[in-house]
Amino acid sequence: MTQDYLIHLINIGLQSVQEYLALHVLLCLVPAFFLAGAIASLFSKESVLKYFGAGTPKYISYSVAAVSGTVLAVCSCTVLPLFAGIYKRGAGIGPATTFLFSAPAINILAIVYTAKILGYDLGVARALAAIFLSVAIGLAMAAIYERKNIEHKGIKTFNSDEHSHTVHIFLLLLAILVMPEIITSWTYLALVEIPLIAVTVFLSFKWYTREEIASWMQETWFLVKMIAPLLLIGVFFAGIIVELLPSEIVVQYVGGDSVMSYFIASIAAALMYFSTLTEVPIISALTLLGMGTGPALAMLLAGPALSLPNMIVISRVMGIQKGLSYIALVVVVSMISGLIFGYYLI
Repeated sequence: MTQDYLIHLINIGLQSVQEYLALHVLLCLVPAFFLAGAIASLFSKESVLKYFGAGTPKYISYSVAAVSGTVLAVCSCTVLPLFAGIYKRGAGIGPATTFLFSAPAINILAIVYTAKILGYDLGVARALAAIFLSVAIGLAMAAIYERKNIEHKGIKTFNSDEHSHTVHIFLLLLAILVMPEIITSWTYLALVEIPLIAVTVFLSFKWYTREEIASWMQETWFLVKMIAPLLLIGVFFAGIIVELLPSEIVVQYVGGDSVMSYFIASIAAALMYFSTLTEVPIISALTLLGMGTGPALAMLLAGPALSLPNMIVISRVMGIQKGLSYIALVVVVSMISGLIFGYYLI
């Protein structure tokens, strides 16, 4: 590898980071971190465990975890602070990983966009597979680790008089996170986002004490310090990997119906970084170049659920052993789902 080519790869990586910062930080990651900080500090542990705890009936915890991502337009990286907040509050590893897989895969915008661009068969298959596979992954993670699960250390909460206003703040933050995916015009987006932010700030200072707001900001900053550096490092190397692994080579190996083509599709998607909705036009281009429909579904499932930055942070939050188990499960179930879908289309 010549020095010039090495410099070229470094520039590609830096360009990838620059594009990521420009597209995701202000309108995606910033509100996601504040939302996660609110979950971790303002919601009592009991309120989280009511739906996500290991002791909650499985039909409740897994159902909520599997479908709660439908209103969130989040990618595999933006979901990380939300997952970290839920997991840190003591959610069972099963429901937490169910949410981690389903949230970026089944948001309404992604499903509708998939159906419009790639066909309604792939759109419906993606939605149904994401829901059922997320539950399967969560149950598998719980079966492996729940008995050995150590209770997470919780931060200070204010359980003596839990705020009835916390849900309203949660919904406002959620609206700030989702609006950029609904409104594409910067002018109209500013007209909606600025009042939403102003109202959120005003009500936060009105409803919460300085101690509670300080706890919220401290938890948000903790998540930023833990996740953001690894995220940017991962985005840097993901950009280089995409440069070294051009689409033509991927198409060469995922154009058939062999088991290996589905496996390669899942692995390639797991290593790539797909921001919200960008996986659809990329996979659409690959299908036009000859990629099979089954491998396309495998990529649609593995891509939003995993990426190189995502895998680094997951291993940091859950631990290397649990992180590797989750990554392996995502790759395997995505491959199997693609195989089943491709078989019934033949």
